[in-house]
Amino acid sequence: MNKDEVLRKAELGEGLTVEEVKLYQSIVKPVKHVYGKYGTLAKKYIEEHNAAKFWTIENIPEYLHGIDKAAERLWEVMYEKLSNDPRYKRTGNYIEDVRRENEKKQLIEEEILNEIVYV
Repeated sequence: MNKDEVLRKAELGEGLTVEEVKLYQSIVKPVKHVYGKYGTLAKKYIEEHNAAKFWTIENIPEYLHGIDKAAERLWEVMYEKLSNDPRYKRTGNYIEDVRRENEKKQLIEEEILNEIVYV
């Protein structure tokens, strides 16, 4: 068995024997994609709740990395906007400032999940 021949057959979609499949797997290692928090949540959601969408997305890694980038941009924009809101300004009281910061982060998280991840 020739490696080039096995690769050619696999690219053309021709049937491979068990030995050829084993040789192909030793030649071509799978690519593991690592996604951020929101890409991972989106992947899990699509797999569990919308399998048809999962199979129709042409390039899943690109799609999920795009979700991570969109979530990051939305986080930055909303954080900046909410930081200027008088309801979330620092008061000098540590406990109150932490509560306001947590509330701000929770609002941003909900928006990202509802507008980007779970659509």
